Amino acid sequence: MNRFVITVFFGLVSATTVAQTDYTQFVDPFVGTQGTGHTFPGACVPFGMIQTSPVTGAVGWDYCSEYIYTDKEIWGFSQNHLNGTGCMDLGDILVMPVTARKDRVNYHSTFDKSTETAKPGYYSVDLTQTGVKAELTATGHVAYHRYTYNQTDSAAVLIDLQHGPSWNINQYHSQVLACEVNWEDNQTISGHVRNNVWVTQDYYFVVRFNKPMSRLTNLPLGRTEKGNRMVISFDMRKGEQLEVKIAMSSVSIRGAHKNLDAEASAWDFDATVKQANAVWNSYLSRIDVQGTTEEKKNFYTSFYHALIQPNNIADVDGSYQDSKGIIKKADNNAYYSTFSCWDTYRAAHPFYTLVVPDKVDGLVSSLITQAEDLGFIPIWGLWGKDNYCMVANHGVSIIAEAYHKGFRGFDAERAFQAIKNTEIKSHKLKSNWELYMRYGYFPTDSTEAESVSSTLETVYDDYAAWDMATLMGKKEDAAYFGMRKEFYKNLFDPETKFMRPRNTNGTWKSPFDPAGLAHAESSGGDYTEGNAWQYTWHVQHDVPGLIKLMGGKKAFTDKLDIFFTTKLESTLSDVTGLIGQYAHGNEPSHHVAYLYALAGKPERTQELVREVFDTQYSPRPDGLCGNDDCGQMSAWYMLSAMGFYPVDPVSAKYVFGAPQMPKFVMHLHNGKTFTVEAQNLSKENLHVEKIYLNGKVYKKNYIEHADIIKGGKLVFVMKK
Repeated sequence: MNRFVITVFFGLVSATTVAQTDYTQFVDPFVGTQGTGHTFPGACVPFGMIQTSPVTGAVGWDYCSEYIYTDKEIWGFSQNHLNGTGCMDLGDILVMPVTARKDRVNYHSTFDKSTETAKPGYYSVDLTQTGVKAELTATGHVAYHRYTYNQTDSAAVLIDLQHGPSWNINQYHSQVLACEVNWEDNQTISGHVRNNVWVTQDYYFVVRFNKPMSRLTNLPLGRTEKGNRMVISFDMRKGEQLEVKIAMSSVSIRGAHKNLDAEASAWDFDATVKQANAVWNSYLSRIDVQGTTEEKKNFYTSFYHALIQPNNIADVDGSYQDSKGIIKKADNNAYYSTFSCWDTYRAAHPFYTLVVPDKVDGLVSSLITQAEDLGFIPIWGLWGKDNYCMVANHGVSIIAEAYHKGFRGFDAERAFQAIKNTEIKSHKLKSNWELYMRYGYFPTDSTEAESVSSTLETVYDDYAAWDMATLMGKKEDAAYFGMRKEFYKNLFDPETKFMRPRNTNGTWKSPFDPAGLAHAESSGGDYTEGNAWQYTWHVQHDVPGLIKLMGGKKAFTDKLDIFFTTKLESTLSDVTGLIGQYAHGNEPSHHVAYLYALAGKPERTQELVREVFDTQYSPRPDGLCGNDDCGQMSAWYMLSAMGFYPVDPVSAKYVFGAPQMPKFVMHLHNGKTFTVEAQNLSKENLHVEKIYLNGKVYKKNYIEHADIIKGGKLVFVMKK
């Protein structure tokens, strides 16, 4: 393969050799922007702080990414976004090119859908009401906009520092707690905003224009608003371009200036687009895929979505602000946040260990550092803080998995101490370890909600802690967590064969409907965005033990058959992508199809994986059946496409399904390649007849991480 070498300097890339294959041509950032995908189409670079993207709405669950593909108006362009989440935050610093010097109810504009273009690192659209062509690109810390004014009317820019997403229309524009704005000169604004949506967030900014302003108009604010909203006018002729750079920092205005000077000092929009494209190609080229154009679009768009986060929120000099507001310096100038651990521990982080191993030590080190600041590993880390979303604490799994796979670029002793503090010391929310240890489960009559999910998800973290303790030779800790990793058995009802809520006196909660869906935020209940059918299989670390509880392999697979064929009527927005009771649009189901392979019926796994591919993914705006959840849906697709999936990520084993494309070549970080080939693959030939590893027949139903990173060739011989 013809590849290119890049030199990275403060987030900018200089291509020394141009790759013949532009992998970004197969990425469609509009995938997932309609329906429940909650992705955004704007410009960003891998793992960057900035995601500059259009805003078509900002109120309610549908607008977690502030954009819906079918909307008719654009409100403006905000500078950072969450990818595919089920909750909202960010959406900072709304900027909108406007014309006409007259009072307006708002500064929204219709747009010409046929002109809307998006590719990695670039977005463009024609705003019809204002006659402005808007273009966006980005570096790690800087959003770079170019506006071409095609009308003779006045040229101006709205900057709205009060803007932000909100759950409720009555709360919109009320989340800003403090705002400071400084005019440094007639081309530069700087300032600081503190707001609160999912977490309390401080951000600092510098906005620089390539032309001097001619007039400033401060717009009125509502009674409770503390932000700032202004219209800045410029003397420009028809066809002229205004360029705007918005640099952000989590530390200081000075830090934002450093970020701007380091990453985007020159006024060269097109060069910045090329740099962003080069960065994306440097990552996407790590896997070569053979397949149809549609298959390549699905695969490389998934690859793209998986690398949008976690986000490096440290400044270019490594400065960051910890959860207590203390300014510190990060190792290697990287301090990552946006850890949707409940989702991403399942497949996204395993994917990183294979394809971006150069980031793994930094991700783990950031989790450790945040744990030492907070007192526990963040449950859902955002902007260096924790929003406590979801249950258990799967940062434990992420750390233990990295250690099991041989990553040693972090302090293992500090890491394990962070795990112990997280799993043993009760902290602010969702960590009543005294209750958990007293009963061996979270009792439904003493737990606010999600008692079954909280127990089963925590048990997996206990197993992860046991695994790391065992590998580190910590016998006492291994014995303690080894006892806790068996707690899942305490919620298994041998009569109904379901994981069932249990009271403090040991009795089962009644009445009991295994198909009854629950969502803690809206309906209470004992399951997290799911039901007993879905959570009964949540024993990722001990499938043989669950099979034994069920009464053997036949009873186990018979129950799986019912699970995949019994229709579920879902009224929850997070329980989507249904195949029977299986909900591919929500993470607790993601490993379940692979349980057949571990119970002696691999052909059924292979059939179900194909069904998911055929029905739950497509390269269209509505092509994701559920929230992308910071790359988890995407990572499931890529790993399953290559023929395997990490049912138990910490074990460093990937259970076989069946490849969905003819050939994959992974260019490993150690300079070797690992090739996956599917011989005789077709629509009809979806089953695996034989597997060969490096030319020898391979009998196991899984492959180990160590065997992949050695390099080699894995061949699946397919049949009907």
